[in-house]
Amino acid sequence: MNKASGEEVLRMAVVTGGNRGIGKEIARQLAARGLQVLITSRDEEKGRLAVQELLAEGLRVKLHVADVREGRDVAGMMNRIQSDYGRLDVLVNNAGVILDRGVSVLDVEEPVVRATLETNFFGALRMTQAAIPLMKQHQYGRIVNISSGLGAFEIMQGGYGLQGASAAYRISKTMLNALTCLVSQDVANTGIKVNAVCPGRVQTDMGGADAPLTVAEGADTAVWLATMEDDGPSGDFFRERQESLGNESILGIGA
Repeated sequence: MNKASGEEVLRMAVVTGGNRGIGKEIARQLAARGLQVLITSRDEEKGRLAVQELLAEGLRVKLHVADVREGRDVAGMMNRIQSDYGRLDVLVNNAGVILDRGVSVLDVEEPVVRATLETNFFGALRMTQAAIPLMKQHQYGRIVNISSGLGAFEIMQGGYGLQGASAAYRISKTMLNALTCLVSQDVANTGIKVNAVCPGRVQTDMGGADAPLTVAEGADTAVWLATMEDDGPSGDFFRERQESLGNESILGIGA
């Protein structure tokens, strides 16, 4: 129940960084499936414009201005969700940055690494830790971490010829993959599923206009994982709805 409006809400979802790109498309597809969606954005104006666009399509989407780098923002968001909806069913940790594209690990500056981890890893950790108590109240939850195959160990070992480029971004995704495995184990048998997804190279600001996948295609697997049945997997890494060789391979180990 949306306590503010009195409307019945079957499922409640949060999509961080939902004001643009894959995040906005994930929000669109979840709302189209009947979920009430709360998108987060650091920029109030950009978030407002995204919500207006989705509302014009007849979708149930609202904005919460928050920065996942700030613990107070995350706590405030969860208090609002508890007060207004009384439940949280889906969390998509989509907020992310790439600040060292093409920069060698030998040249990347420490503040860039710290800033990258603060959003891409610690932001997801904060959101996950705050969301799980709400999910446990109803013995149901779906957490989807938007990751990247570039964080897999086999890619780190020379795959794609990237060598040590974009190290901060790639390390942050390796850490996010590890977080997926560990959280999945600690919420086993609670009705909560935690998975990571590589959306592929998508036509967004980050992926570039020449990327091979549309935004809708890039969002598909994340939405699938966010709405899967109770017998679905947990602690795994997916791309195009395909599991990446099981739990031991989410980091590329043994692949």
